[in-house]
Amino acid sequence: MLKHKHLLIRAEVNNCPMQDDLGYVLAWMNNLINKINMKLLQGPNISYINQKGNRGITCMALIETSHIVLHIWDEQDPGLFQLDVYSCKDFNLQDVISSLNDSFNITKLQYKFLDRSNDLIMIKEK
Repeated sequence: MLKHKHLLIRAEVNNCPMQDDLGYVLAWMNNLINKINMKLLQGPNISYINQKGNRGITCMALIETSHIVLHIWDEQDPGLFQLDVYSCKDFNLQDVISSLNDSFNITKLQYKFLDRSNDLIMIKEK
């Protein structure tokens, strides 16, 4: 049976990667994919956006069961992470959080962990 797990994380971090750290972020993404027992289909792909007010890194990977996307803003202190993990297979929330904390030193964490097969609000059923 398919699962529909969707994790949204907003984290402030002390160890915020910068433009020269793209390789580090790619390695982190690959390690996360392995840690949560997913299969990589494509990527990860990474870019540095050098636009004032929106400066930072975007990294995304297609996994067999959906996707993982990370946005990092490095202009503020502490740095800001927004992470989106969606999978049709179960994964452990604590594995994702510990991976973030071990590599980037979280100072503040907010998250929603949705079961999109059950948590959605029904407006109309045909």
